[in-house]
Amino acid sequence: MATAAKVGANMTGVQMSPKDTKSLLEAVEQIRPDVAGNDKGAMLERVKRTEEADRIGSVPVPGSAKGMLKTTFDMALGKSPEILIDKLGERLAFERSGVRLYDAMIAKAKALGTADSDLIPVLQHIRDEEFEHMNMVREAIETLGADPTAVTPCADVAGVKAMGVLQVLTDPRTNLAQGMGALLTIELEDNAAWELLIELAEAGGHPKIAKSFHKAKDQEDDHLVKIKTLVRRDLIVQIK
Repeated sequence: MATAAKVGANMTGVQMSPKDTKSLLEAVEQIRPDVAGNDKGAMLERVKRTEEADRIGSVPVPGSAKGMLKTTFDMALGKSPEILIDKLGERLAFERSGVRLYDAMIAKAKALGTADSDLIPVLQHIRDEEFEHMNMVREAIETLGADPTAVTPCADVAGVKAMGVLQVLTDPRTNLAQGMGALLTIELEDNAAWELLIELAEAGGHPKIAKSFHKAKDQEDDHLVKIKTLVRRDLIVQIK
């Protein structure tokens, strides 16, 4: 992945023009914003907007008799099945995005003609397991009688979060090291999320689902190690 940052004509820092920087700072003091306000005002506005806003979507009512029965039964036991459904929806959206992210990274690695013979096979292996995890979560949602095509609130948020990483990976200007750094961010969250999902399934009275997720958790542990190793190895090689 020897496509590191290069020293070049970067003019963004203030050290490039101390005189202009001084003038800029003076202008900040002399020219006030068109809209009156300060940090406190901005904070109050955010608080107000948050208090007035609706929630991001909802967990849908089960559309099948099987789902309705399971939901009613769980509620009768004092449980909150909508929480587990919401987090399963999140995981499904995340894993689906994960497949697309690794597809993008594989395309970048092929385009840049990486000399690292291990990189593309490793990325492909992880991509295929992300696809398995997506189907695993889909089956779990169907087992609970819920609709895997429904976008739950947490699934909506997961999609928004993934957009930033997808933009990094699909930007033709980013190099392999930058792409791998973006994937590391995703894998860190993915790893922690499976651990939490297992706990939620167990607490919700679904030990079989929790048990089936242990395979995904073990594979995610391996993904994290692989990505961290690739990132670390590349940076160490470049800095020496």
